[in-house]
Amino acid sequence: MSEITDFDALRRAMAENAEQPEGPARNARAEELLAAAEKLNVPLAVIEALGHQLKVYNYSSEKGKMFVPFARLLRMWDKRPEDFDEYETHSLHWVFKWVSSGMLDQPHIPLASIEKWLGEMEHRYRLAGHSERAVRSAEHSVAAHVGDLARAERAYAAWLAADRDSMADCHACELHGQGWWQAEQGRDAEALELWRPVLEGEYACAHEPHTALASSLVPLLRLGRLDEARANHLRGFRLVRAMESMRGAYAEHVEFCALTGNEARGLELLAERPAYFTDDGQPQSKLEFMSVVALLMDRLIGLGLGDRQVPGPAGREWTARELAAHARAEALALAARFDERNGTTYVSERARARMERRPLVERLPLGVRSVRPVPVPAPPVVTAAATGQPDLPALLAEARRLSDTLRPGAVEAWAAVAEAAQGVELDPRDRAEIADHEAMGRGPEGTALFERAAELYAAAGDPGEALAARARAAYVRALAGDVDAALAAVSGSYDEILALYAAGDTGIRQTASVLMARARILLRRAHEAGEGLAEGGAERDGPEAVLDEAEAAVREVLALVDGRTGQDVRLAARGAEAQAMLAELAGLGGDLGTAAGLFARGAAAFVAAGLPWYAVEYEARLASLAHHLGDMAEAERALRAALEHGGAHLEAPGRAQLHLQLAELTGGRGEVVEAARHALEAAHWADEGGEGATLGAWARQQLGGFLLRQGRWAEAAEVLESALPDLTAETHGDGAVVQTQWWLGDCLSELGEHRAAAERRLQAAEIARHWPEQHDHATLAHLAGESLGQAGLADEADRAYARAGGLWRELGNVHGLVRALRARAWLALRTQDGPAAARLLMADAVRECEAARDEAEDEESRQRFVAELGHTHRQFGDLLARSAEGGAEGSLPAVFEEALSQLLRSAEVFATLGDGALHSRTGAELTAGWLEIELGRLTDARARARAVLAAYDGYGGAAPEGMNDDDDGEAVGARRAEAEHLLRVAAEDPD
Repeated sequence: MSEITDFDALRRAMAENAEQPEGPARNARAEELLAAAEKLNVPLAVIEALGHQLKVYNYSSEKGKMFVPFARLLRMWDKRPEDFDEYETHSLHWVFKWVSSGMLDQPHIPLASIEKWLGEMEHRYRLAGHSERAVRSAEHSVAAHVGDLARAERAYAAWLAADRDSMADCHACELHGQGWWQAEQGRDAEALELWRPVLEGEYACAHEPHTALASSLVPLLRLGRLDEARANHLRGFRLVRAMESMRGAYAEHVEFCALTGNEARGLELLAERPAYFTDDGQPQSKLEFMSVVALLMDRLIGLGLGDRQVPGPAGREWTARELAAHARAEALALAARFDERNGTTYVSERARARMERRPLVERLPLGVRSVRPVPVPAPPVVTAAATGQPDLPALLAEARRLSDTLRPGAVEAWAAVAEAAQGVELDPRDRAEIADHEAMGRGPEGTALFERAAELYAAAGDPGEALAARARAAYVRALAGDVDAALAAVSGSYDEILALYAAGDTGIRQTASVLMARARILLRRAHEAGEGLAEGGAERDGPEAVLDEAEAAVREVLALVDGRTGQDVRLAARGAEAQAMLAELAGLGGDLGTAAGLFARGAAAFVAAGLPWYAVEYEARLASLAHHLGDMAEAERALRAALEHGGAHLEAPGRAQLHLQLAELTGGRGEVVEAARHALEAAHWADEGGEGATLGAWARQQLGGFLLRQGRWAEAAEVLESALPDLTAETHGDGAVVQTQWWLGDCLSELGEHRAAAERRLQAAEIARHWPEQHDHATLAHLAGESLGQAGLADEADRAYARAGGLWRELGNVHGLVRALRARAWLALRTQDGPAAARLLMADAVRECEAARDEAEDEESRQRFVAELGHTHRQFGDLLARSAEGGAEGSLPAVFEEALSQLLRSAEVFATLGDGALHSRTGAELTAGWLEIELGRLTDARARARAVLAAYDGYGGAAPEGMNDDDDGEAVGARRAEAEHLLRVAAEDPD
């Protein structure tokens, strides 16, 4: 750390410190700089150092320290106001407002002192000739804080009525304060309308739109504007995350999580800022933070997670229940200190009301990964009568109703019967159905139970249902992979059921059940044959014969139930499933069009039978087929139908898959808003289904891309950063990782975070460098060069551009190579030996353009290279003119001559391209004209200006026909205006 020996060095050091992150380190450096300033024996140096110290205290967690430097500044002003320059005079009066609000935040400062200070502020502003607008704003803050609502309304009206002057807060801060008051009074719509210019970026400052975004969250939730609330949380949290002084705004984001079912994310936010639990520099923001901590912990307790370990004050481990008690006690103790100071109970009442808020949304998906802290409870199954004791007959009746009508929950209902029947003597039929449904719930492990059910059905005198149970046991074997044994087992049941049915000794339902089991097993064998998975293929029937046998079995089911279903949904389901099985067989045979039609018929049959949830699987498969066949409209229809028909019965992973496919389809046709909505739903349901790290990462990656395409850079960055830790080359492919890094780099670049953007782009480039095709590698290296240059890292940027240039050369991409050379030339200009190196690089770019032009294979390519050459000459001229700035006096004319030569060559090159390059040509000519003025060639400059005006004769305000899309009438007007200005400046005498 260099020693401060003069005022300029002090100012440089203060400027450097102002750029550091908020926090104790920056504050400590400000204290060191004040000590250094005191040694310079320059009053203004001490004044500026005190002002710097006051500012960094204000923008930190140590706001309480700012009163001392301000008091010293005020004494210096009262003693020797002439020591203050104009800027420091303005600053002194400006920070009166900071001190006023800072006093309110410190409960140890008496209210009488604050009121006295408010009077002092009013008096000094009047003496300085300032409006009372800032004074009335400060008075409003005092009245609102203590709960004097009538005075607050009067001060609010006076605040708005007073003239804005140099002491008024910036528009952004004023609008935030005014909107805050409207929201406090329950006028949410009015608040949001006041905040709108800040939220939309019309007004901004160091702390806005940060605080407005945070303050808008609860009002938006109360108004049901959930999409805006989600967006403002993602945007706003990104802004406040690194700003230590914004604990109050940070607390509003934690509160948002607690009120929207995002408790897990709320815990993540607490873990990011452990110092917020203990920082005492601003008691008001600590009160706000501890209040929402208590709110979040109470929410966890309500979810049955009171014993869960949570982030809390350092030094020990905390459960949610323990932290809830601690945070509530801390918040109420702080509120009591304020109330004691104010002589009211208002602050405590507001704190209690905040801690007792109830969730406004059960679960608001955010798009970023966040595991739900407690599983969603399953729908309750009625298991007891009003007495609270199991009512076995009622449970049996309900279970039979659900299973006979194929309603969801039938297996669970029979499990409830089994539980209630423990120790109860049941007849064989009841026990058979219990075993049968328990077997259904066990999947491939249910074989033995199906056999047991068959024995019980036989004992109950129902041989047909016994055969059906044995057929189900056979199908389970097929599911386990033993298709041959399954087929052998079902063959006996098949023969027996047909005989029983022919004799009238069993019903159509039991017969259909056996036939369907056999058809399913044969379909499994067809799949194996079609995929070439079966062993010993030479000894068994060929694939076509296997398909034919399976199709015959399926059609046998259709023939049995056709026209006989009546009101029997089980039989209707058999017919619908058979249609879908024919679709599978058609697909195995390569007839995809027929398969799609049959899947549609099967799904429609399930819906017609009142069983839409069974249609979901087939609609999803139809969507996949339609997509493969290029019928995107049918694919989209089928996906939407699957979501609709699945309804509440659709499992979370399946719902996520459907939404993700819809996101890809709608995004593919440019409907990025709808695509983003589906991707958001996909991410949410993937998390709910425990697939956040796999399917959820895909969905987040897509969501980030769709948000980026809408220009929602901050939201996209939050989502993509959330996706990256879960994206792996092994699971998702390295292409997905590169694309995510690429998109994230684009977002960060748009947000002005150029160093971080460069890191992402370089990380992506490092992966892409191993790919056989190197275009992406070259593009990412080039983009990294741009970001590094914008971050002020010239050496690193040059290396990135050099890497990109080498790749462009290998790829034969002259345009990329030339642009890399030009970028390096501009970077070189910043270095000590820059002008010479810059000239060489720009000359290389010219040569590459000329060579490409001369070797072009067709006229279109040649014209593109000519345009690139024109731009290169133009940049060469601009670079030379820039290099002359600050140079020796004698060298200026020679450098300007060289620059003029390049500009004129640029204009000549563009002239060969006709009207399509008119703006580029006239831009070069006008720049040349200004250089001619610098060289004293006024006649040439006037001629140049008149030539430009003549070039636009007859165009009016419109762009010339054939001009590039980027050219428009506005550019015509701008060129004319500049030419007329050039003409006036160059005129020796009035014409």
